[in-house]
Formats: sequence, structure tokens, C-alpha cells
Amino acid sequence: MTTQAAPAVRNLEEDDSLEDFQRRDVTLLGETRKVYTAGEGPAVIVMAEMPGISPRVARFARWVRDAGFTVWMPSLFGRDGAVPTAKEGKAIFERACISKEFRALGANASSPIAAWLRALAAQAHEECGGPGVGAVGMCFTGNFALSMMLEKAVLAPVLSQPSLPLDEPGGVNIAPEELERVRQRLVDEDLTVLAYRFQGDSFCRAERFAAYQQALGERFLGRVLPDSAAGPKSERPDDFFKFIPTPHSVLTVHFVDEEHAPTTAARDEILAFLRRRLLA
Repeated sequence: MTTQAAPAVRNLEEDDSLEDFQRRDVTLLGETRKVYTAGEGPAVIVMAEMPGISPRVARFARWVRDAGFTVWMPSLFGRDGAVPTAKEGKAIFERACISKEFRALGANASSPIAAWLRALAAQAHEECGGPGVGAVGMCFTGNFALSMMLEKAVLAPVLSQPSLPLDEPGGVNIAPEELERVRQRLVDEDLTVLAYRFQGDSFCRAERFAAYQQALGERFLGRVLPDSAAGPKSERPDDFFKFIPTPHSVLTVHFVDEEHAPTTAARDEILAFLRRRLLA
């Protein structure tokens, strides 16, 4: 699968046309969703944070593509390619919180959308080949990468600031029996889970990582970045993320694209993790 080369530099404060991605309508389990694909090599599912596929999410997807993978980026909510504004982002967030597809509140239960994402991973593996598939979730979708481990094709799960459930800091967005199946698979196949958060994140707190650590043991590799590693807030008065009081988005909004920056090191560790599992 080949695509047009992306420009070297993009303005992250302007809507992204996503012109270097192929737009596909993918029907699985009776439901059709738009999926953006680009690149060659084993598949990696990149799931956008709230409120959707922003220019910064697309930037991360391009980094994955350029590392030697075929990116599959499903449209789960929001306006694809849009710079997130406060008004629009708030409306998208509120709709997602009451949607039947996502369990925003209440722990120890899985979001229904995870079944569709597992089917997407199976199709991506069938089309792209290789030993398996990677999955990267962020914020609202962070835990989905873990739930996707119930699909045997998924070998490299990455959880960036997993924020659900919103109402229980120490809760997890997966049913206990499914979490146990994931734990057993990690042990049996010698796999690991990578996870990232900022130390002072108010949406993904230390209690959540502690719950994962207790459930998964040494198979859970939680990375905690200091708040000082987060990039500055946007100066746009209508920016959606101005309402988030703490550092939060490790790979997108609060990413510092500088050599030796902790967020850059996190990005590079993720790409190396994907290469080790899917390209070795």
C-alpha cells in the first residue's frame, strides 16, 4: 500500500487535510466506520484522543508510518483532521460520554467499541501480514489498546494517558475476566504493555497505573513523565485543551519535539517497541 509523500513541515494550528492517507469505509460486525491508512509493512492501529483525529494525532500517525508500518487510523469521534476548538470539542466529548459505544463512567467493564477495534486489528493483520499488529490508544481510547489484546493478532499494545473511567481514578475500562485473559496471554507469549502518563495528570492518575501494575505485574511497563516535560499550552483562546488544567497528552498536545526531551524519548521508545514486536 503506497501513499503520496507528506510535506516535511505542517502547521499544527491549521486543519489537516489528511491527503496523504487513503480513506476507506470499513464494515465490521455490521458497523461501517471511516479508517485512514498509510504506509507499508505490518499494521499499527492508531486511535485518536478526544476530541478526534487532530493535526497532532495525524503527526504521530505519520511518525509511525515513517518508521516502517502501515498505519490504520479509525475515525471514532469528532471531525477528522480538525484543530480541536473548545466549543466543538466540548460537544463531541459530551456525546461520547453518553454513547453506548464507550463506557466513560464506571470501572470493571469494557467499552463495546473494543470489539469492533479487535475486528479491525484482525483485518489489518490479514491485509498487511507480518507477525502481528500494534495498537496505540490515547486518552479516551487509551485502554482500548489493552482490550484489543483479546485479538491474537495484537502483539504490541501502547496506552498513552488512558483516561477511562472518568469517575474512578483507580478503575480500569475492562471487565475483570477479560483483564485476566490479557494477563495470561502476556505471560504465555512473553509480551508486555507500554503505558505513559504525566505525573500530575488529573485524568490519568497514579491510581490507574497502580491498578494496571497490580493486575499485570511485571508485564505492565508504566512510564511517568515529570510535569516539567510537557510543552506549553496553546495561546489560542478557543483551544479545547485550555480546559485541561494539567499536563496530559504525551504524544500530541504536550509533546515537545526536541532532541533529548522526555516526550521525544517516549515517542522513540514506542517506535522501537513496535519494531521489536512487529519487524524483528
